[in-house]
Amino acid sequence: MTATTDVVVIGGGQAGLAAGYHLRRLGLDFVVLDAQSRAGGAWQHGWDSLRLFSPAAYSSLPGRLMPPQTGQEYPDADHVVDYLTDYEHRHDLPVHRPVRVNTVRRDGTWLRVETDSGAWSARAVVSATGTWWRPFLPAVPGMNAFTGRQLHTAGYRSPADFAGQRVVVVGGGNSGAQIAADLAHNTELTWVTSRPPRFLADDIDGRALFDTATARRRALDEGRTDTGGVASLGDIVAVPPVREARDAGLLKAQPMFARLTSDSAEWSDGTRARIDTVIWCTGFRPAPLVLRGPRGHIPTNGTRAVGEPRLHLLGYGDWTGPASATLIGVGRPARDAAREIAALLR
Repeated sequence: MTATTDVVVIGGGQAGLAAGYHLRRLGLDFVVLDAQSRAGGAWQHGWDSLRLFSPAAYSSLPGRLMPPQTGQEYPDADHVVDYLTDYEHRHDLPVHRPVRVNTVRRDGTWLRVETDSGAWSARAVVSATGTWWRPFLPAVPGMNAFTGRQLHTAGYRSPADFAGQRVVVVGGGNSGAQIAADLAHNTELTWVTSRPPRFLADDIDGRALFDTATARRRALDEGRTDTGGVASLGDIVAVPPVREARDAGLLKAQPMFARLTSDSAEWSDGTRARIDTVIWCTGFRPAPLVLRGPRGHIPTNGTRAVGEPRLHLLGYGDWTGPASATLIGVGRPARDAAREIAALLR
């Protein structure tokens, strides 16, 4: 049996909830299909010390300010999960979980969404599955020969799991710096980056990053000179734990090693370091489940897929809206997507 609705939103994290909020305001019939067993999206899988880059008031979805966390300027992941859970219930969003979407295909005037618990026919689909579910690992010689432990950011939880070990953290972005700072006190840490780490000024947080990303998008849309956006400011937000480890001299990055051996990392000059664990903080790739184009990429105009006007992609970073992979940034593209869908269905 196939159920029908105006819109199916795939993914019940922050992007899916923001889409649901705007679809509800426009009076559309919709469902949100979420593969997770509970609310909170990817935030429920972050490491124990993970914190937002911005104060709560500047980390909110549309229609509901995030309340501050007592004693914390930058809320932790558990606080974000609680906020998203409350948001979902407060706005009475029709989230079905756990429902895993397998495929989306064209079916005449409908889009057919096949799941592990039945099928839906929709007049439009919003893909909001995010990036957390598709970790990226670089191809480094010797990865298969290394006999120690290897894990990605997505698998890291606590420094207690690595106490006393010789650990290499790979990556010069925010996750690499935060996890390196987390491990700096009770492991023999080596932090390696492909280029010298670029810390943003200490007074810059997510508020400034969102404004910078928005200004860049506006400049490009108006044909003006590219401002460089967030990348022009640096790569690492100096949240308090990172700042403290950096200022204590515990975050000294080394160049990227050339290869792994069975028990060591080896640099191109022949230097070797015995290690127990490698943590790859090397990012994620977008994971849309819908109507993929060549090499998995879907060309978009804003959030709308160029080749399929009934399909919108939301929350995959600048590809689908300035800072749209952030709490503060996803509201505007979610609103625009909902308005375009409403106009199409009319």
